Amino acid sequence: MSTVTKEVELTKKHKEILEKREVLLGQMEKQMDLEKSRRKQQLMEFQAAQRRNAQLLRDLQKAEESLRKGRLPRPDIQVLETRYWASVEEHIPEWEDFLLGRGPHPTDVPVQPHRKPMQRSSTARDQSLPPRPKPRLAK
Repeated sequence: MSTVTKEVELTKKHKEILEKREVLLGQMEKQMDLEKSRRKQQLMEFQAAQRRNAQLLRDLQKAEESLRKGRLPRPDIQVLETRYWASVEEHIPEWEDFLLGRGPHPTDVPVQPHRKPMQRSSTARDQSLPPRPKPRLAK
């Protein structure tokens, strides 16, 4: 091949490469624009979530204050609440491993069934116990 034909082929390849480059640059710019808009949307959603969370926190604090200022629960309710928390504290060691993800659920441990005491036959009962008195009818 002559140098002129090589030169023409190289020029054509160069133009093709430049065209592909332009297409790729255009795609990259579109992608960057999409990424910027996505980040802007995420930022707006994040800020909205922060505002919502802050408002919820303020509402919870107001509710907590109003509950503290309110009247105390009835004494029987307070007794039940005290017993409940005492029970919770008593059973914490049983539940601790499960709650920390280190052991099985406390109720998954097989429990030994309670054995019923053997009943005596009626003849044995009659011999060891005095007879029951008959019920009296009111007159």
